Amino acid sequence: MKQINDFEITDYIEKNIRTFHDRRLQSLQNLKLDKVLKRKNPYLFKAKNITTPEAFVRMLLDAHLSSQEEGIFGDFLEGLAIFINKKIYNGHKSGSEGIDLEFQMNGIYYIVSIKSGPNWGNSSQIKKMKDNFNKAKQRLNTSGANINVVAVNGCCYGRNIKEHKGDHIKKCGQSFWTFISEDENLYTRIIEPLGYKAKKRNDEFFEEYGKVIGRFTKQFIDNYCSQDGSIILWDKIVKLNSALQLPKMTKTI
Repeated sequence: MKQINDFEITDYIEKNIRTFHDRRLQSLQNLKLDKVLKRKNPYLFKAKNITTPEAFVRMLLDAHLSSQEEGIFGDFLEGLAIFINKKIYNGHKSGSEGIDLEFQMNGIYYIVSIKSGPNWGNSSQIKKMKDNFNKAKQRLNTSGANINVVAVNGCCYGRNIKEHKGDHIKKCGQSFWTFISEDENLYTRIIEPLGYKAKKRNDEFFEEYGKVIGRFTKQFIDNYCSQDGSIILWDKIVKLNSALQLPKMTKTI
């Protein structure tokens, strides 16, 4: 088994973390107010007693960005896991649908579906993952190689006490990072380099965030508030979000 040193890990992270920051900023810059309104639950915002346009816009934008960032950063962590495993076990990105990593260790051939955290999907999504595992196993078994294939759902953070799920194994947090590297401390070794230029990139992000808040608030007042901007027209928001026929907008947003 090969080893990977801190310099190699840091070098990979510093070269690739910029992709996370770039995609995060680009996602913010490309947002349109009406598209975000269509994706979020208007009843939830009403139940939270949001009464001012800016408060509504901030909560709407923060909810959207939180889910977006989780997916973008999940892609980065998946790439990091594959990079580390390749260095140690010569693993590689899988060509099978829904499988992210394949590698061999101690006579076992592992197929791995990598997710951010342990609570990543509902029952139908988990069923889809299991179907992908079965298809990948069938592909490997018909390739002519006599190998023992084990399916693993790897989660980059969190805990999972019962790892054996019958037809696959679920490893989370320290257990996952140890599994792909045989280094029990890897899950802590990767945390420090993630802060590379984080302040500078976050400053850029929040400068743009402030611009979007200002732009969205003005658009929101123009389209979803009374003439003096004091009353949110909730029925209009619900119609945009849920009506069979979209209402006409006073402005393109």
